[in-house]
Amino acid sequence: WYGGTRGREVWKSARVPGAKQAAPFIDPGVNTVHADWQPSLSVAAQDWPEGTYLLLLASDTGFSTYVPITVRTGATRGRTVLVNAVTTWQAYNEWGGHNLYNGPRDYGDRSRIVSFDRPYDSTGASTYLNMELPLIAVAERMGLPVSYATDVDLDAEPALFAGATSVMTLGHDEYWSTAMRDNATAIRDAGGNLAFFGANAVNRHIRFGATALGPHRLVICYKSAAEDPMTADNPNESTQDWRLPPDPRPENVLTGTYYQCFPGNAPFVVWDPGAWMFAGTGAQRGSSYKGLVGVEYDRVVRDPAPPQPLQVLSHSPVSCGGKADFANASYYTVPSGAGVFSTGTMRWVCALGTGCGQYLDDGARRFATQVTENVLREFALGPAGKVHPARPNMDEVAPPASR
Repeated sequence: WYGGTRGREVWKSARVPGAKQAAPFIDPGVNTVHADWQPSLSVAAQDWPEGTYLLLLASDTGFSTYVPITVRTGATRGRTVLVNAVTTWQAYNEWGGHNLYNGPRDYGDRSRIVSFDRPYDSTGASTYLNMELPLIAVAERMGLPVSYATDVDLDAEPALFAGATSVMTLGHDEYWSTAMRDNATAIRDAGGNLAFFGANAVNRHIRFGATALGPHRLVICYKSAAEDPMTADNPNESTQDWRLPPDPRPENVLTGTYYQCFPGNAPFVVWDPGAWMFAGTGAQRGSSYKGLVGVEYDRVVRDPAPPQPLQVLSHSPVSCGGKADFANASYYTVPSGAGVFSTGTMRWVCALGTGCGQYLDDGARRFATQVTENVLREFALGPAGKVHPARPNMDEVAPPASR
């Protein structure tokens, strides 16, 4: 937070002579881009405070790019954990001409496996700056006891999260491994609150692989059970959407909401103004907050069934792909006392800052900020469901088929 500047300089190198590195190598068949470069600079970060950092690389020619770094916390007991969604960053990273969505020609030319052993495209940190930093700044401004980790840590280091009061996934956290999902479920079932401050979370099933630099350097996602060679031997680890065969495990079993559509743009419409997270907003049923739903969104659905009791917080009419639909935010609680909150919209975190300017107004930003503060504050105190049990109202917006 740093008084609103959102950062401070902790280190600066001396002038470093540049050198041309080898061209990237593209692994045929899976189109993985590898940048097998030689080190040109070492950065000693042992004395840096835990947190998220951007290393700015600036050349004499005017080119610059960021390298995002997470200095994780050694232990998270009694803290709120802010999780950088680096697997999703990498899925969309098109440096070298390929990512999990596109290749030089089309979708069929996409990567099936992407590597952390390469730079990021664009500014190097666009997803972090727009969909993660604004919420991190709110949590730090509030003075909460926070810890920092990545979703790779959620896969590889479950003990790191022992005793955390809450775990926050941020604006776009789409790509999850089995261990990530199992460990998040275990956190919830031990009383740790979960918050999904986005949409489209836990949508894609991934595996990790190793490179010469170590484990967890490859993100594997064929997006097709028919293409994934793992399907024949271990269908539980086949990499397609979590909700699809051969072993469908829909995301709403964890998140409470179910991914619907892209692109959608609509106001966020309050359904249950008495919900505790709306305290201080002045919201009433039907209160509308401009542009807060989009560009991807989730909905509460009856089939597949989410955990119960589940409280629907918003019910926002939206059109996507020529079809009328609704977006929902939700909150459910479990026997451990944990609460699980989902905004159901990908535009939530950028509403906490200055992003998404063409869609949002000041009223939407104030509303999103107040709700976020309420959730962060209550979730930091321990199992929220013990104080704020979910009030089931799903029948109001998703009535049983027999009715």
